[in-house]
Amino acid sequence: MTKIHYKTRTEHVLELIKEDILSGTLKSGEPLRQSNLADKYQVSRIPIREALLQLEAQGLVRVEAHKGAIVTEISLEEIDELFQLRAILEPHILTFAIPKMTKDCFTQCDVILTKLENALDNKKNIDQWSEFNYEYHQCLYKQAELPHTLDLIDTLNTRSDRYIRLQLLYTDGINKAEQEHRELLHLCEKGKSKEAQHLLSNHILAASVAIKKFLEKQ
Repeated sequence: MTKIHYKTRTEHVLELIKEDILSGTLKSGEPLRQSNLADKYQVSRIPIREALLQLEAQGLVRVEAHKGAIVTEISLEEIDELFQLRAILEPHILTFAIPKMTKDCFTQCDVILTKLENALDNKKNIDQWSEFNYEYHQCLYKQAELPHTLDLIDTLNTRSDRYIRLQLLYTDGINKAEQEHRELLHLCEKGKSKEAQHLLSNHILAASVAIKKFLEKQ
């Protein structure tokens, strides 16, 4: 029997605030007053306070003494650091994952990738982009069976999410992302580890360049 997981109020509120930050509903630098958030999400302040602490650990919120919580501001320096770290860790884990990939793995990745492509083709579904994007990459990486590395990658992707959305929304990154995702899966199926690592690294670093160019124009 499949065990049903019921979200706690804190988990539910965490998802709502996180989505509002990543979608831009809550702007960079905007104060996050617990009373206002409690009214908005119709909960008490306790789950709001706990959610803000978790969001601070994820890098999306900064809590300052005597000032409260604010949405962390977009930073060019942060983009460099996050994406450079991703360009190191993700090709690294892919190296260990490719030899362990199975036909079932490729089938699962293909299904997720199709969902991602459909979401990217419809800009009304931006809330699903990051979900399917990370689900696709995680499908590849988890084959490596390196849980600590995967946890680090998960943290980096959470902190990168708002920047990836900017890239896909406001640059010409959608078509390029679709092509590279398909090519990456093809290289993994062929067992071409070095080529896959090279593509993945360039895929990540090119995204950071596109995002920075966009932000510098604003």
